[in-house]
Amino acid sequence: MISMDALDRALQKSGAAAYVMTGSSEYADMRYLTRFTTTDPIIYVRSAGERGWIIVSQMEYTRAQQEAITRVMTRADAGLFRILEEEKDRWRALARMVANLVEGVVLIPPDFPYALGRHLDALTGVVTDTGTISLMRAKKSRTEVISIEKVQRSAERAMLHAIDSIRRSKSRNGMLWLGGKPLTSERIRSEMHALLIHEGCIARDTILSCGKDTAMPHNKGTGPLFEDEPIMIDIFPRSEQTGYHSDMTRTVVKGEPCQEIREMFDAVKTAQDVAASMIKPGISGEVVHQAVVDFFASRGYGTKGEGYIHSLGHGVGLEVHELPSLGPGGDRLSRGNVVTNEPGLYYEKVGGIRLENIGLITKTGFRTITEFPCELVI
Repeated sequence: MISMDALDRALQKSGAAAYVMTGSSEYADMRYLTRFTTTDPIIYVRSAGERGWIIVSQMEYTRAQQEAITRVMTRADAGLFRILEEEKDRWRALARMVANLVEGVVLIPPDFPYALGRHLDALTGVVTDTGTISLMRAKKSRTEVISIEKVQRSAERAMLHAIDSIRRSKSRNGMLWLGGKPLTSERIRSEMHALLIHEGCIARDTILSCGKDTAMPHNKGTGPLFEDEPIMIDIFPRSEQTGYHSDMTRTVVKGEPCQEIREMFDAVKTAQDVAASMIKPGISGEVVHQAVVDFFASRGYGTKGEGYIHSLGHGVGLEVHELPSLGPGGDRLSRGNVVTNEPGLYYEKVGGIRLENIGLITKTGFRTITEFPCELVI
């Protein structure tokens, strides 16, 4: 059962009678508070001290009763169809339905639909929350950590397939070939995604870039892979069953990397170790990030335009990027946070190196969940 203490406190502080949100299970806050999966938007209503209600269509009612950790009500039982007989504006009809269930002002998330919020404000008054659910989601339960670990093992099997394909390839005039065909970003990405489907995971926008394309951190990569050039692989699959993500990156070279790439790899790996030794409850994400900035500076790598040009890491859970942040402005880290540790260096004329692990913040420090080896030359 999810602890609702933080939401209770937010309701008490705001003076609101209930917390209201809407969305499908693609909306991470909805999935977190309900554990119900649906492609259609539903409405969640919860007063202090209660476990909350979801309002669903009749066709979803029985399944919702079996899966959701909330109480369940149909739209008909909530009075929506009766209201629609006299109210043609659907957003106002939904607002009236909610207002009939709540006695007083409602607390809404900052990304609440404007049209619904405007009508609710006219009927009950609204107060905008500052992100209580995102903060709740940042601290993972043991069950959530197990879900993330399971996805990570699948991500590692997909990464192994990619790197093994590169390792087994042969060079023809500098281009990598495998099985009588050129080895391309699209080919490996497709094979990784197919493997992950069999693992019960979905992967999108997997990065598989080569050469100078690796100097752009989020360049997906396209076309043939080449010998002696850095190949960056960044994968962040999601479990279809639980909705939880993992996230990992490796950069490898088939052949002989140039000296600059070797030095960058060594610096990035050392920076990752420095960060891992610092991550613990109570320290701020900003402090850890700055330590990596300072380390890179000691090696002659800057942060303006090229070099280390992104934050050190981020939380991972029902979203691949969520709280907490390990970067400028990052707040204090807490036991139960699952975060990435992903320093990188990027230079247009040379290429890029990024290494990314994921780990759990425990009461004593940082336990790395990623078990995949980290090597440059394969």
